[in-house]
Amino acid sequence: MSAPHGKLAAGSGQVRIVGGRWRNTRLQVPELPGLRPTSDRVRETLFNWLMPKLPGARVLDLFAGSGALGLEAVSRGAAQAQLVERDPRLVAALRGVVERLDAAAQVEVIAADAVQWLDSAAAAQADVVFLDPPFAAGLWEQVIARLPRHVAADAWLYVEAPVGAAPLLPAEWQLRREGSTREVGYALYRRAAATLRGDMNATEPA
Repeated sequence: MSAPHGKLAAGSGQVRIVGGRWRNTRLQVPELPGLRPTSDRVRETLFNWLMPKLPGARVLDLFAGSGALGLEAVSRGAAQAQLVERDPRLVAALRGVVERLDAAAQVEVIAADAVQWLDSAAAAQADVVFLDPPFAAGLWEQVIARLPRHVAADAWLYVEAPVGAAPLLPAEWQLRREGSTREVGYALYRRAAATLRGDMNATEPA
């Protein structure tokens, strides 16, 4: 997640990749007010849900922050990831870890505001999108409205929001899994096109 909203508990300074080829790799995160990484437990749950869908997937991590979601996806088999982040300190940290992992062929760090980037970037076909914007900014609807031309017809969308304040998604996104911690609600959606085709391998709600 981008600064200043963030994903990192005060004073921790790092998060880790939970699984895959880069398992236990520590991701250094600049100390920024309110930075709030997706917890290890939530990421483990998310990637258990997504595991059958990751091999070869194209991933878009908006409001990337520490990069834990996008990098974890590649660690677990995704073919490529775009990490969109606006804060220059976080961008520098992301580029440093991509270099350290020798991952430049698979991971692109994009220094940009996510909403503006979605407006201006060339159309793409992401298979998995991570959406964990600054909670106070209320950007979920703006971002989701801009996603269709950037995602595949059967794309998966992961959303984090405050508990009890989940955004209302358009009908084309169908809820497949959800959970919560004391402070954060998280959910996994799939575009309805996949359901209309009768995808028997789709993940069903817990």
